[in-house]
Order: sequence, then structure tokens, then C-alpha cells
Amino acid sequence: MLKTILVALDGSEIAGRVIQTLEDLVLSPDSKVVLCHVFPTPDSELELPADRPQAESPKFSYFHIEKQLQTYQEKISVKTELELVTGEPADEIIRLANIYKADLIVIGSRGLTGMKRIVLGSVSTQVMEEANCSVLVVKPGR
Repeated sequence: MLKTILVALDGSEIAGRVIQTLEDLVLSPDSKVVLCHVFPTPDSELELPADRPQAESPKFSYFHIEKQLQTYQEKISVKTELELVTGEPADEIIRLANIYKADLIVIGSRGLTGMKRIVLGSVSTQVMEEANCSVLVVKPGR
């Protein structure tokens, strides 16, 4: 039985698919879902899309992400908690999964291939390799 599920959301388009996948799971009324978002540290070498405006202040970004998670939280029929943390995404997701003793991590995959995957790495792959529980990776729609 899945008692605790950690759902890692990054604010991208795949977040909706991740929530839809979570809704498709049959959860016990005793289950708990932890929705989390990891803000990368300022010195992280994550690629920022040039065609998308960037948040002007960290507070705006935090507020926007928190509101988005609260919207998802309202759709979930079991007990939920929110976690917004800063750090290296894969490390923080694994740390939260260990703290909550998660039975399952649900995470999206950006579908990076080739050089982008080599240079940027894959958070979902690192989480799958290092997590102490099962990991469900939701791929982007085609």
C-alpha cells in the first residue's frame, strides 16, 4: 500500500501530466501526498529558457509556485502537504523522500536527449538511481 507519495513538480508544462497521473492512481484514504518544488541555488548551472520571461524577484517566483501547488493540492482527495525548498533538485527530492519515508516518488521527465542530457543531466534519472523507494517517471505527451 502506498502510504506516502512525494510528487516533485518543477513548474513546467509537464506538471499537469504529473498531477493527472497521480489522480489516476488508486490511493487509500490513509495515504498522504507531499507536493514539492525545489528552487535551484543561484549558482546552479541550469539552463533557463531564453524565450520565457524570468521572474524578477525570488519572492515572486516563490509566491507563484506556492499558489500553483495550492491549486494542485485542492484537486487531491487525500491528505496533502507542501514543501518548497532550495538546493540541487535531485538531492533535495531524495532528501525529502527520506524525511517523509515515501513509498513512491512521482516525477516528470523533460525528455532531454543528446548533448542537452549529457550537459544538464537528468534529475529524474538521478532520482531513480539514488532513491530508496520506487519512482514513477511521467514522460511528456506526444
